[in-house]
Amino acid sequence: MRAVRIQEHGGYEVLRLEDAPVPEPGPGQVRIRVAWSALNHLDKWVRAGVPGHKFPLPLTPGCDFSGVVDACGPGVDVQAGTRVTVAPGFSCGTCRMCAGGRQQLCRHFGIYGETGDGGDADYAVVKLENLIPVPDGFPLDCAAAFPLTYLTAWHMLVERCGVRPGDLVLVHAAGSGVSVAAVQIAKLWGARVMITAGSDEKVQKGLDNGAESGVNYRREDWTAAAKAWTGKKGLDIIVDHVGADTLPKGVWALARGGRIVTCGVTSGGEMTLHIAPVFFKSLSVLGSTMGSLGEQKEVAEHVFSGRLRPVIDSRFPLERVADAHRKLDAREAFGKVLLQVDPGLD
Repeated sequence: MRAVRIQEHGGYEVLRLEDAPVPEPGPGQVRIRVAWSALNHLDKWVRAGVPGHKFPLPLTPGCDFSGVVDACGPGVDVQAGTRVTVAPGFSCGTCRMCAGGRQQLCRHFGIYGETGDGGDADYAVVKLENLIPVPDGFPLDCAAAFPLTYLTAWHMLVERCGVRPGDLVLVHAAGSGVSVAAVQIAKLWGARVMITAGSDEKVQKGLDNGAESGVNYRREDWTAAAKAWTGKKGLDIIVDHVGADTLPKGVWALARGGRIVTCGVTSGGEMTLHIAPVFFKSLSVLGSTMGSLGEQKEVAEHVFSGRLRPVIDSRFPLERVADAHRKLDAREAFGKVLLQVDPGLD
């Protein structure tokens, strides 16, 4: 089969499309014939490397992918041809965290395409519990476009921040996958949403995605815009995965009892944070990574029903995986960048 293999960290040249053996599913596993694979920032980190973190190279990237069931391992009985997408996170299934439905906090938690081979290949093997059946008629490209980012945004807003109807929510970097999802999820829960973006075009797309207000942070002070939008009351929630450029200012923009939640630091993780407003206004600064398998399935129900709508920016054939990474790195995309692995699957 064809598989994108990363043998060592580096630039786009390390994304090599190679011939590889077709993997055999073991006990409790299923082999998927992959139709679509979606890129995330995680794919960039796997390709380029992260100081202090060891990836199990060589590795096939791709944590979000959809397709059809091709074969089952011992003890598994799923009909061949069943249309599925994949919950990207997996865990031991037996520890206290897993038993409590908090799989993302398992000491052995992993992600396909990061701690094991992922979906940038003709075939991929996953655990049975990671299968999410896709309804007939629902496009497989859209099915690949939501699992990681919508789960991440759901856990940030619903589980960590307890979003409520009427909350005033600011979502940074409106074009990213997590932010596209966060706007839709906040609106689903009855919140009001403002977005920031680095261009007028992305601001408009953010408004089209459901936000009621937006600001181009390259031309305007987003904190002043947020103050005006909230009528000087402050924000109830800020969704942040930018880090150093935004989080320190964010604590000053929150209302009393406000929450700022972060799942990444694309502008840098080292920053000076003023603590005074945190205790004066009883603020919460929250970290968040992924979410539980139960949340993943809840999100899927909203996506398949049309209440949440994955946004696809662009599609590339698997052979152009490097071009897809360039598009993601250039910060040109609004929504998901996809790889089409098998044109014969819808």
